[in-house]
Formats: sequence, C-alpha cells, structure tokens
Amino acid sequence: QLQVEDSGGDLVQPGGSLRLSCKVSGLRMTAGNIAWFRQAPGKEREGVSCINTESSRTNYVDSVKGRFVISRDNAKNTVYLQMSSLEPEDTAVYSCAAKPTVATGCSVLEKYGYWGQGTQVTVSS
Repeated sequence: QLQVEDSGGDLVQPGGSLRLSCKVSGLRMTAGNIAWFRQAPGKEREGVSCINTESSRTNYVDSVKGRFVISRDNAKNTVYLQMSSLEPEDTAVYSCAAKPTVATGCSVLEKYGYWGQGTQVTVSS
C-alpha cells in the first residue's frame, strides 16, 4: 500500500522561506512521479511542481519559477519543496501526491492516485 505524508506548513511573513516535506512509503523512490499541488480558499486546485524520482527531471508552474525548488532524497524516501520569496498569493493548503511510473519525466497534469492529507501555508504579516 502506497502512503503519502506531507508536512511543513506554517505561518510565514511575505518574503520569507519555508520547506515542505513529502514522505512516500510503499513506493520505490526511483520509480515514480511526486507532485505538489495547492488549493487556496475559493480557488481550484493548482499543480505547483513535480519531480521524477529516477531522472530528477522537474517541472514548475510559471508563478513559482525562480522561487520554489523541488528536490528528492531517495535514501529518505522524501521529496522536498523549498519555497522562497513567499507572497500572500502563495497562501493555500499544499498537498503532495504520488504516481508510480516507468516514465522519466513528470507533469502536474497527470492523474495522481495517492495523496497526502495537506499542510497549510499562510503568508501574512
């Protein structure tokens, strides 16, 4: 059984930084795509970034390019989302999702079948 556990959300001031963690169990880390999504109140869920755990190829939504970095630590079965220069518009519930795959690339437009419970990120002064 594949399980996903996300964590690391917090209240942070504009311009600040935060690192989210996504621990995946039941999936060999070199055999899947891991993605971060976010949903702000009253808005549709948005794919933020993804990483292929074998190739380390990544993708980002335009609004976070240059500010967010996704990375993986296969030894810890964990994917991180390092967020910098945070803006109030980044406030949302962030959720991690996993998809077993043999592909070497990733997309937030794929269907992810395994989800974490979500972690709240609030950017406010």
